[in-house]
Amino acid sequence: QLSKSENSRYWRGCGETGTLLHCWGECKLVQPLWKTVWRFLRKITVELPYDPAIALLGIYPRDTEMLMHRSTCTPMFIAALSTIAKTWKEPKYPSTDEWIKKMWFIYTMEYYMAMRNNEIWSCVATWMDLEGVMLSE
Repeated sequence: QLSKSENSRYWRGCGETGTLLHCWGECKLVQPLWKTVWRFLRKITVELPYDPAIALLGIYPRDTEMLMHRSTCTPMFIAALSTIAKTWKEPKYPSTDEWIKKMWFIYTMEYYMAMRNNEIWSCVATWMDLEGVMLSE
């Protein structure tokens, strides 16, 4: 239970019990955003199984191909979790537009940090696929 209310109902307004797994991944109000995240992954040809442990805990399959995509997937998951947290106590769906804005923010910060550290190629390699998908939305 996430709040000290008198009942164990989740305060986002969906009526379910507010476990951490429910709030971050299983709630019907956050599911559309997660489905969009996985749709984006498929657009950049990352076939990652839908598993909350991947997005919430960073536990990726041991498949070496999946580990190569980790640097691309992790910023997407961080942006999604941040978007969900922003609407935490509101009975509404986290916005896909807000998620994309958050990804652009992360991209911009990583780009400037890479420039500052003369590591621009690692940043370009990580974001090359994502940039095209974000621009298409």
